[in-house]
Amino acid sequence: MGDQKVPYEHLPIPTYEEATSSRPSSSHTRLGPHETSDDAERQGLLHNDAAAGHSHRAFRGYHPPTVESERSSLDSLSEDGSSARGSTEQLRRELEEMEVEDPPAASSSTRSLFSKRFTNFKRTLSSINLPLRKYIPSFSLPSFNFRINLCSGVGSQQKCIILLRIFAVCLVGSLVYLLFASNFFSLGSRINQGQIYQPESVRNFFERNINHTAIRQNLERATNFPHIAGTEGNYVLAKWVHDTFRSYGLESVEMEQFDVYLNYPLRDGREVSIVHPPEKSWKAQLEENQVYLDPPREQTMVFHGLSKSGNVTGPLVYANYGTRDDFKKLTEMGVKVEGSIVLVRHYGPQPDPALKVKAAELAGAVGCIIYSDPAQDGFRKGDPWPKGRYMPKDGVQRGAVGRIPLVAGDPLTPGHASRPGQKGRLDMRSAQGLPLIPSLPLSWGDAQHLLQALKGRGKKVPEDWVGGVPDIDEWWTGKGKEDDLHVGLVNLQDEVKQQPIYNVIGRIAGVEQTKGKIILGSHRDAWCFGAVDSGGGTALLLEVARVFGELKARGWRPLRTLEFVSWDASKYSFTGSTEHVEDKAETLRANAFAYLNVDVAVSGDKFTASGSPMFEPILLHVLRRVQDPKTRASIRSLWDKAGSKFTGPMADSDALAFQTIAGTSSINLGFTGDPYPAHSCYANFDWVHKAGDHDFVYHRAMGQIWGLLALELSSRPVFPFDMIGFSRSVSQYVNDLHKYAQKISVPLKAIGNRDAKPEPKTDGVAIDLTPLYDAAESLKASAVKFHQWEKEWNTTLYNLNGYEDDVTALRRMSHNSHMAYFETNLLDLDNDGGVPHRSQYKHMIYSPQLWPEKPEDATFFPAIRDAMDIEDWPETQAWINKVSKIISNAAMRLNL
Repeated sequence: MGDQKVPYEHLPIPTYEEATSSRPSSSHTRLGPHETSDDAERQGLLHNDAAAGHSHRAFRGYHPPTVESERSSLDSLSEDGSSARGSTEQLRRELEEMEVEDPPAASSSTRSLFSKRFTNFKRTLSSINLPLRKYIPSFSLPSFNFRINLCSGVGSQQKCIILLRIFAVCLVGSLVYLLFASNFFSLGSRINQGQIYQPESVRNFFERNINHTAIRQNLERATNFPHIAGTEGNYVLAKWVHDTFRSYGLESVEMEQFDVYLNYPLRDGREVSIVHPPEKSWKAQLEENQVYLDPPREQTMVFHGLSKSGNVTGPLVYANYGTRDDFKKLTEMGVKVEGSIVLVRHYGPQPDPALKVKAAELAGAVGCIIYSDPAQDGFRKGDPWPKGRYMPKDGVQRGAVGRIPLVAGDPLTPGHASRPGQKGRLDMRSAQGLPLIPSLPLSWGDAQHLLQALKGRGKKVPEDWVGGVPDIDEWWTGKGKEDDLHVGLVNLQDEVKQQPIYNVIGRIAGVEQTKGKIILGSHRDAWCFGAVDSGGGTALLLEVARVFGELKARGWRPLRTLEFVSWDASKYSFTGSTEHVEDKAETLRANAFAYLNVDVAVSGDKFTASGSPMFEPILLHVLRRVQDPKTRASIRSLWDKAGSKFTGPMADSDALAFQTIAGTSSINLGFTGDPYPAHSCYANFDWVHKAGDHDFVYHRAMGQIWGLLALELSSRPVFPFDMIGFSRSVSQYVNDLHKYAQKISVPLKAIGNRDAKPEPKTDGVAIDLTPLYDAAESLKASAVKFHQWEKEWNTTLYNLNGYEDDVTALRRMSHNSHMAYFETNLLDLDNDGGVPHRSQYKHMIYSPQLWPEKPEDATFFPAIRDAMDIEDWPETQAWINKVSKIISNAAMRLNL
């Protein structure tokens, strides 16, 4: 049966109902919370040699937890969980379930793709040699007649050698013709030659084998101790992930090191206190209560990553959410912000704490305090932890305050990777991504005392500024003057300019477009125990890698390479992923087909997705077959019922660098819900187990979605991106830009029947958006033409009974590459190219907004919007023309 050819059969993804009607039930879905499955038992656990291997490293700055001090926590990583395969009979049953095309009896073990191809090749050569022998009767080897007839006499030996050489050349030429010119040995003779299993059987195997018990065990191990980036705890986790990848059979597993700027709190170097008047003297608790009591565990100190070190004093001013509009309102109310320390609350129109600190800095404040208000994430929403899911009174939401819209990654090396020994690092004073004023996070329990002390000072706040902190009779702003309530803010940091961080990478090589990569990534570091952000992502990354490793062990391989990456230092402005992309930018631009990110895997039960519109159709197909654990309906049906939308790329995950620097189409996935104790030590394993996802069924569903999407992207012969949908999105982006320009009174030239009138005070200047509209139409036409080829390909395969010749195979692979390269063609790679004043970002459609208007804002045409915002009309028109040309050129290259 090894020589038998089976025509390629393209099977579309069935609906959930179709898939489950014939699919064997899985024992995994019936496991109780304390039961284990065969798959869980087969998982390898790590020997705790990470500590020994790391003990020689000299870590500076904040160190907890050390291996010595947390030996009891780390012991769980050293449990011996090495697994053996089941019996031969069990393996035979598994192979039969997966509909193996070659019978198991043909070999004692499952043959790899390459051994199968080599066997077919040898049999083909044997079938060629036999019929050719009848054409050379005079060269009978048994009688040696050729020596008598041709090689006797003077000079005959030389003639014999010449004739033999001529014959050899003819024979080789004939073989070459038969094998290649006649298409006898075809590159694409059978599309799924590299896949032993039928596509649907692989999908079913993947779905059945994602195991919620294994995910639970992964999460429990990954959250036993705090693991901030650059600390020993996170290095131990890196070693664990590395060794686990290897135990799963992943290839080329490596730990990638960068030396980057990180800061850590000094234990006695932080304070928030009332210093004037003396009778109101008070000092904040700052730290959270002990979360684990039996036994107690070391917890991360409260601080802001990348914050400014300093010791400042000033009058206290309450500034609502700390937006630019809020500070403008204070000025209108007669409250002096210059020289003050402002108190603001989390969330609101600009939830990024870095933007709050930057807005305070621009308003003239000398320090910023950000607290968690119960109206947004505490008891006003429902029961706080431990009774419910919300932030308790002493809970503190940590975070980073590096300004990502200006610089992602190491702020001292924007635009190039921070390899060990890297020269050319910026001085901290010239790093534009770092804040210029100190800041600290605070619990609402501490903020309550400050808000009470402000009563009767300054102005009463507007009604929509009133928060949910209890026992505040009246909410006041403070005066911001010398005779007002004064607060001291101390934030002294250990600043390490070159701290080692480690990304962990493992691969499964593809068999067709081996250099082409589908990358699955999740960050490993956390502000404390990190069970939600991103312990869930790490637990799923390991489980998805395990199941793909099981497939590989059974002889399956993808057409394109799968790469699994655990990022470090993501909480510090996505440093690990950004340094990786900057280090390998050219390779990624040439070979990275897609990046799939999962960080906050599960914080609720509502599925969300954001990213390049290329992904939307194939993602929605995947959602049709994955079941919602509560309702038993497909997640796609719930998505449609809720009116959910696939949103554009946002600067909120490790997908940022891939999308905006490498031009790799990227997507971010997760289940979200109501607020939780984000970035606090209360976001631990117990919270996930009791309040987040008790039976880990949504984690399992997330693993199925992530893995099935990776499977489709890595294994479909025709890459399943949607260029037409992308072109429609670009047209919508142009319309949105037009509306934004009208909103901020940009002087616009009338376009057709659109109501855009030039403003009178512009000396005749009128911004023309026509080039963008024309470019969008050009892209739409090119996309329609591009996808026509897929219809031709299907027709060709139908006419050839499922077989593909060499030329068609090469055209198909070129077609796939054009889709993967498309967004790379949207980068501005000219000398000094990129978004002005933040040229690290190269994507001309997607890059971070400087000041997003609302949390869900994605960014479109950042260079154009920046120029509009500063009312530089010549620059605005120049960027409209340049971006239009880049889009038009990308559209033209699509069909080359």
